[in-house]
Amino acid sequence: MRRRPIVLSGLLPVLLALAHPAAAQPAPTQTLKIALAEDADMLDPTLARTFVGRIVFAGLCDKLFDIDAGLHIVPQLATGYEWPDSKTLLLHLRPGVLFQDGTPMDATAVKYSLDRHLTMQGSARRGELASVDHVEIVDPATVRLVLKSPSAPLLAQLTDRAGMIVSRKAAETEGKNFALKPVCAGPFSFVERVPQDRIVLERFPQYWNAGAIHFARVIYQPLVNSSVRLTNLQAGASDLAERIQPSDTDAVRKDPKLRLVTSDALGFWGFTFNVAHGPRAQSAIGQDARVRMAFELSIDRDAINQVVYGGLYTPTAQAISQDSPFYAKDIVPPPRDIPRAKALLAQAGVKLPVTVSMMEANSPDVQQMAEVIQSMAAEAGFDVKLNVMEFASTLDAEDRGDFEIYLSGWSGRPDPDGNLWNFVHSGAPLNDSGYANADVDHWLEQARETTDIAARTALYAKVGVQTQQDLPVTYLYTPKNIVGMTAKLTGFQPVPDGLIRIQGMALQQ
Repeated sequence: MRRRPIVLSGLLPVLLALAHPAAAQPAPTQTLKIALAEDADMLDPTLARTFVGRIVFAGLCDKLFDIDAGLHIVPQLATGYEWPDSKTLLLHLRPGVLFQDGTPMDATAVKYSLDRHLTMQGSARRGELASVDHVEIVDPATVRLVLKSPSAPLLAQLTDRAGMIVSRKAAETEGKNFALKPVCAGPFSFVERVPQDRIVLERFPQYWNAGAIHFARVIYQPLVNSSVRLTNLQAGASDLAERIQPSDTDAVRKDPKLRLVTSDALGFWGFTFNVAHGPRAQSAIGQDARVRMAFELSIDRDAINQVVYGGLYTPTAQAISQDSPFYAKDIVPPPRDIPRAKALLAQAGVKLPVTVSMMEANSPDVQQMAEVIQSMAAEAGFDVKLNVMEFASTLDAEDRGDFEIYLSGWSGRPDPDGNLWNFVHSGAPLNDSGYANADVDHWLEQARETTDIAARTALYAKVGVQTQQDLPVTYLYTPKNIVGMTAKLTGFQPVPDGLIRIQGMALQQ
């Protein structure tokens, strides 16, 4: 059998050696307190959608594979993989791993979880695993994924929620309530959740890599207000804040008790337009690309970046990060052009002002950005009504199609497929704009079937050009990961996906 490495962001994945058993040591007693910028949605990896939920899952649910700071794919619940042919992926599982309920994490459990991702009603992982035809058990430590067609991004998909394996016993016992009592094979077990207040996890002593865990508990604290997050960090009420606003970075840098870590991110911020998702798509901006283009031309990305984010973010017009080898250099943001925006509205024959509703989360920086956009768009002839909601509620509304414009972000994935397929491929689980274009579908499917970087780059460029014309999504900028923490915290490793991996972290006395 032959191995076929898949290139991610220009780097080849490496497989790490099996971890050595940890020497006997006293059980940890410390608690790590992590401040989140929003509350997580449901704690079920098959259904979950939020970035902060992925941060919680990093403590709760290991994946088949993970990524490191260099975007290499590294083993986690799987120790390696083989491609016997282009449509067959063999996964070799780590022996002796237990779920937090004591049941074994073996090939039967992996097949169950992957099947669950593929078939469960409402699954947000279905699009990520769309290339998988079926899953077979070879032996207790080996699983075979048989694909419908070759899939270049599949391994990368298994480094995130699609690769999280849940306890079959717990999932079948709890049924629809599994998210209230999730059981995985990660370093910490679920203890309790108080919505909008805390999520508490407790160290799982039988974790396969227990020697890397130096905390007895982790408490995730949703603190939507960025000033409150900063105050809690300064006061020691939080040990780490997963998101520091650019306007607060100087305060963190100047505090000798704190440390700031800034790194490049993989995601984007932008608008999703409802073009064909229920009755609310029947609006001027939903039904006419000229109106959407006029809206984009009314926006000054550079000004938003300077005013709201201190110039730290990078304006963009595509879903792929500038650091990726798949980035299309010719797809650039159009400059603000009010005369052209007005001309497009005139061509569209819409009545002025064009009233549009824009939904956004209730965090201060997002509200500030929305207000700047509202003011800018007014100069072109738009009357933007702001609809501010709690973040998880915005996701529910988006899923129902209850929006016209949704101002939101995506945390990003190491393979560009993870930033595109789910949002612009027709029928994909997260395609909440309702967008459908046969050419875009075809190009995305072709890009999944080749591992050649140049060919995939060309295909993604075609997708970028077409979606820039159709505008189901307008991309505004690529953010930064800005993390603040107590100076006593050691072992933190920034990874471009922005997740907080607790392995190796410790608090000095």
